[in-house]
Amino acid sequence: MSDLDDTSAEWAARIVEAAGPLRDAMGRRTVSVSSDERRDLDALLDALARLTDLADQSGREVKHDRLNIIGAVRGYSEMLAEEASKLHPSIANTLPPLLGAVESPVSVIGKTSAAKAGKQKLAQDPGVILAVDDLPENRDLVSRLLSKAGHTVITAESGEEALELLETMGVDVVLLDLMMPGIGGAEVLQHLKNDDRLRATPVIMISGRQDMDQIVACIEAGADDYLLKPFNPVLLQARISAGIERKRWFDREDQYREQLERRERFIRATFGRYLSDEIVEEILESPEGLNLGGDLREVTIMMSDIRGFTTLVEHLPPQKVVTLLNRYLGRMTDIILEYGGTIDEFLGDAVLAVFGAPKEQPDDTERALRCALAMQAAMDEINQANLEDDLPELLMAIALNTGSVVAGNIGSERRSKYGFVGHAMNVTSRIEDAAGPGEVLISESTRAKLPNALVVGDRRELSAKGIEEALVVFPLTEVKS
Repeated sequence: MSDLDDTSAEWAARIVEAAGPLRDAMGRRTVSVSSDERRDLDALLDALARLTDLADQSGREVKHDRLNIIGAVRGYSEMLAEEASKLHPSIANTLPPLLGAVESPVSVIGKTSAAKAGKQKLAQDPGVILAVDDLPENRDLVSRLLSKAGHTVITAESGEEALELLETMGVDVVLLDLMMPGIGGAEVLQHLKNDDRLRATPVIMISGRQDMDQIVACIEAGADDYLLKPFNPVLLQARISAGIERKRWFDREDQYREQLERRERFIRATFGRYLSDEIVEEILESPEGLNLGGDLREVTIMMSDIRGFTTLVEHLPPQKVVTLLNRYLGRMTDIILEYGGTIDEFLGDAVLAVFGAPKEQPDDTERALRCALAMQAAMDEINQANLEDDLPELLMAIALNTGSVVAGNIGSERRSKYGFVGHAMNVTSRIEDAAGPGEVLISESTRAKLPNALVVGDRRELSAKGIEEALVVFPLTEVKS
């Protein structure tokens, strides 16, 4: 039992006595007030009447209700005191004694009233406040106080109604009465903190009981603050402002997080069209990998091309050309990514891919060779679909070469791509020029990587433009398991 509970009966009697002159003034028919003032005065007189009924009663629930009503008396008295200059003198003169009587006898509650602190200021950052209390005068009082400060106030008379509102409405701060019939404040708090969508919403618990164990339990359960009734409106506004600021910070962090996730999805979708999922994951986990620059890598380069494509499509309508290309490139892309290759670019009907960068693995060359054979095998499926759509048959040539290249982000800060530069790229291009339809032609350096696992055709020597040495190549037939 708190000191505040123990003294509440004496306190209530003092307030009831101090309210006598106000009742007398309101009883005179000559006193006129505006509709807003009448509303506050009627609410104050109603609260005083209820306080009179409870002043001499005893019991735990009575003490709780008594403190609730004292809070309402204090709140309406302070709101009227702010507008004292507009009130009839016979009413205005009754308020200072009443405000003096309503001050808490317990020092922990504080001695500063809204009347002494000055008029309530507009909130710099108004928010949406959900006030949950089973007593109508408390809901009305909080709603009036916070609305005057510029906030939007939603009220709920029970924990059940509060949970329903939170499911459908965005709220910045919840003012939650601890003692309510049905679902109490502690249970509502637990629900909020267990809900991923609501757990960041600041919750200020309000109670008439100064119970330290209860306060600690609420804070440990996730409450952001705890106010005792009757609360000081200036202090309440300060706590509300702090709660809104916390919510705004969380909302901004949530927006930043959503933007980052959206950007990451975009990066995955974009890079995922050219790189395997594993490579995209590595780039995202290492941001420095997106910097301009590169390093020397040994890779196996693949170039493929449809033989006679220009002649095949010169009489086709554009729609059919696009269908033909997309079917072919789509299937080739799937196979290259399946084998862990990096697609550098599409050049019309040609595909340039690399195995060994940005991620290097021991079996890069073997995967490149198996990928090339799988691509050629897929041409039967592609041509069957072309035949059904009255499109021409396609024949593809593939070249593979292993060598050193500079691999990295090439371009400018505004526009760049992950690409490859080096003599080995030119060599691969010359080999691809010499490859026949349906053939996979590999360089001597590629064959040397897996000399005992490859079944190849007769050795050939190529004299390539721009390359001094003769190029030794082999048609690939099979990669042994």
